[in-house]
Amino acid sequence: MGELRPESLERITNETLANAFIDEQVAEIRKQVGDKKVLLALSGGVDSSVVAALLIKAIGKQLVCVHVNHGLLRKGEPEQVIEVFKNQMDANLIYVDAVDRFLDKLAGVSDPEKKRKIIGAEFINVFAEEAAKLDGISFLAQGTIYPDILESDGVKAHHNVGGLPESLQFALVEPVKFLYKDEVRVVGKVLGLPDNMVYRQPFPGPGLGVRCVGAITRDRLEALREADAIVREEIEKLPETPWQYFCAIPDIQSTGIKYVNGKGERYMGWAVVMRAVNTTDAVAATVPEIPFKSLCAMRDKIVQIPGVNRFLWDMSEKPVATIEWE
Repeated sequence: MGELRPESLERITNETLANAFIDEQVAEIRKQVGDKKVLLALSGGVDSSVVAALLIKAIGKQLVCVHVNHGLLRKGEPEQVIEVFKNQMDANLIYVDAVDRFLDKLAGVSDPEKKRKIIGAEFINVFAEEAAKLDGISFLAQGTIYPDILESDGVKAHHNVGGLPESLQFALVEPVKFLYKDEVRVVGKVLGLPDNMVYRQPFPGPGLGVRCVGAITRDRLEALREADAIVREEIEKLPETPWQYFCAIPDIQSTGIKYVNGKGERYMGWAVVMRAVNTTDAVAATVPEIPFKSLCAMRDKIVQIPGVNRFLWDMSEKPVATIEWE
């Protein structure tokens, strides 16, 4: 078990408490870091983004952010990281386009655990290579939050750089390690991060790699990315949105039909599966009602994606189904 949350730390539920926390952490970061440099793997997720914004406020260009685009992020996410942190916050940001490197490693790999291991190991390799190019790094910042400490003794998953090689073990800076996710979101909002980053959907470390079921192909991955964006756009129009909503694309094809010059032609295409769930603890999950009109809007757009000819709604609850497909 790691450190316990201080009893004096109030639950951060409003702007006043968030500002007090930010002021305290800025002072703590400056005291800990001094004039040294800090390295952060910036995924664009809630935790790493809030840590980045806090550190930028505290030490500015002493923070070096590395954003690795492994090709498994959702539509627009790498561009948003660049826009928010480089263009708006003037962060010291290194962008690494590693799409080909990751997808080449994943070619032909269908086992979910093997995919996870490849993605995790390759992420660490890329991050370590970038870190080795930098001089004067003394600290490593991580987006560790309190549930990580409770569940895994403070070791974050691969996308937050747990398991770096011995040569790159730096002293840690973990400014949100005693916060729960809802508190991190409040702090991020006060720090000025955009809502679609602060309230970002839960997203697995391997990203779309475990939602592109079976062996990943580039065309199927791109179809999934487009379909996921459509589902998120339509569901976010609803008065109440589910806790999590996304797409998966199974590694199967079925017969479709398209009309060219009035003549029907059969072809083989993929099915996109929409998943939406409500949960309080991720141990069990229920399936909310989705208006038929919204489902039709998703269907009409998704079947226009090249290679896709079916749209399915996964109504399975947990248990017996898991939330993710892999």
